[in-house]
Amino acid sequence: MHNSLSGVMIQSRKRRWRWAAMLLLPALGVAGFGSAPAVPPEYEGPLLPVGSPEAGWPQWRGPWRDGISRETGLLQSWPSAGPPLVWQATGLGRGYSAPILVDGRIILTGDGEDQLEIHALDLEGRPLWRTQNGESWKRPFPGARASLTYSEGRLYHMNAHGRVACLDAATGAELWAFNVFERFGGRNITWALSECLLVDGPHVIVTPGGTQALMAALDKNTGATVWTTEPLRLGPSPSPAQQRVAEPAGETDRASYASPILVTLNGRRQIIGCSMRHLFGVDADHGRLLWTQPLPTRFEVIAVTPVLVGDAVFVTAPDTPDGGFLVRLSTRGDEVDATMVWRTLLDTGHGGVVKVGDALYGSWYRRNKGWACVDPASGEVRYSLQDLAKGSVLWADQRLYCLSEAGEMALLYPTPDGFRYEGRFRLVEGRVDDAWTHPVILNGRLYLRYQETLYCFDIRR
Repeated sequence: MHNSLSGVMIQSRKRRWRWAAMLLLPALGVAGFGSAPAVPPEYEGPLLPVGSPEAGWPQWRGPWRDGISRETGLLQSWPSAGPPLVWQATGLGRGYSAPILVDGRIILTGDGEDQLEIHALDLEGRPLWRTQNGESWKRPFPGARASLTYSEGRLYHMNAHGRVACLDAATGAELWAFNVFERFGGRNITWALSECLLVDGPHVIVTPGGTQALMAALDKNTGATVWTTEPLRLGPSPSPAQQRVAEPAGETDRASYASPILVTLNGRRQIIGCSMRHLFGVDADHGRLLWTQPLPTRFEVIAVTPVLVGDAVFVTAPDTPDGGFLVRLSTRGDEVDATMVWRTLLDTGHGGVVKVGDALYGSWYRRNKGWACVDPASGEVRYSLQDLAKGSVLWADQRLYCLSEAGEMALLYPTPDGFRYEGRFRLVEGRVDDAWTHPVILNGRLYLRYQETLYCFDIRR
């Protein structure tokens, strides 16, 4: 009894100190809550990312949500058969979500026959626990969508139907759950919600795109609503060529397939996300909508996580009338101005884009085949590679790790004049077109997924 009471008192003091730090850090010009990590040196200027304070690979696209691994000492080229396969784990359910790796565990989702399942494995691929988060997705492109997010011993996940759940990371026990459409109104999107939840200190951020809220912050310990962003109302419908289904002016802009990022602009925190037809910024402390930039698409698909480029943010989508764009952000008192800088033909779908040095890298969707290098100063396409199908990208140790949707894995070195193969092998035998999971790298191991199977490769030099 005494030990239990002492533990409660210690935890209470820790919470008080943590909240004191949260209040003090913004005054000191430090981004984020708690022990925010130092910003990687390649980022500089007024617009900076806020990373997760957790070790490992705790969320979608890594600690900074930028699709970049900061590891070095990796193989610079592969043998013809690819790097050594350490192990593979099967029976993980149908899905496209990437794993996260925290506290010696690999955690990922997969759809079973009727329920979405969350699997925890050890670092050798052996099962530790399994739990569920609502119904599986059985409509077109069946399978689990979103990756989990880890924070302070807990996991956060939203399934395809909008069920948000908080789980104990050690056991998988559910701590709280609710449905975003029931709480915030609205309805699902064509190919289902796919957002990987963002944790901001004591808050979990979700984008329901509902009639009651565009975005919302939840208390991460209870699931209670902390703040909401007013719904984003649509103006007059664009031309039929730009929009699949015409909705009358005044209708609510729904959620997209993209996941948001947390940034600071001149020391002020904001969340940059996407709705079905807009890129937008929200004040991270109060939920106020700061700015919007329209991005109409024919099939209402925006799936790329926004990418920081200096003092600007880049986003693109398939089937747009004008392509992707770069928007420069600046502050004017309490207001934020978003100014269009350039547009580009690059029309990446779900595979993500990475910014490395003076280049943006991603794959084409319909306008061209294969992969492209884009000049971040102008949006011009410098060069392309057409003999590798479109897919998902990760950057690590001077190389692009590209998993094509056809099930082929490639290691590319971008030169000033073009892409050079440093390795290439088939991950999936036979003809497929749905190898959509983003690669993950941690501690010299490369994790690749195709549907029910997770592969682990040794890529240490």
